[in-house]
Amino acid sequence: MSGSDTATDVVIGGDERQLVVFQLGAELYGVEISRVHEIIRLQAVTRVPRTPTFVEVVINLRGKVIPVVDLRRRFGLPAAEHTRASRIVVVEIGDQVVGIIVDGVSEVLRVTSGTIEPPSPVVAGVDSEYIHGIAKLPERLVILLDLDRVLARDERRALGSSG
Repeated sequence: MSGSDTATDVVIGGDERQLVVFQLGAELYGVEISRVHEIIRLQAVTRVPRTPTFVEVVINLRGKVIPVVDLRRRFGLPAAEHTRASRIVVVEIGDQVVGIIVDGVSEVLRVTSGTIEPPSPVVAGVDSEYIHGIAKLPERLVILLDLDRVLARDERRALGSSG
């Protein structure tokens, strides 16, 4: 492995997936790398009147206005101060590009379908409707988010009309 390769290999057999792993509170979450456009530091943000309640702010990313959702608020987790490790993960949800605020991004991880189990009804206090699986790794669990369910279809439509 070269010095620039930060991916962790967990290959036991089966289809391989690459995940971007981030932290929210004490839990680790993963999203498919193919859905991630980029990861940026928190930056100057703008609060916009009449945006949907789940939209924290909007940012200007290279001339494009992108809505930003605070996942802590979305999942009903306690608010926390943003730190130097906090990031905005720019993802594709449906046909929308949306930023999600996370406490920190830790790594790119390769997992196989053999390490992924369906979600249990109660996982980390986050409603299981947002989760499509849990990657069971030797020292930790990574909760796999279903980005298409993080924002419902009508909420994605609202984003399209508010921008």
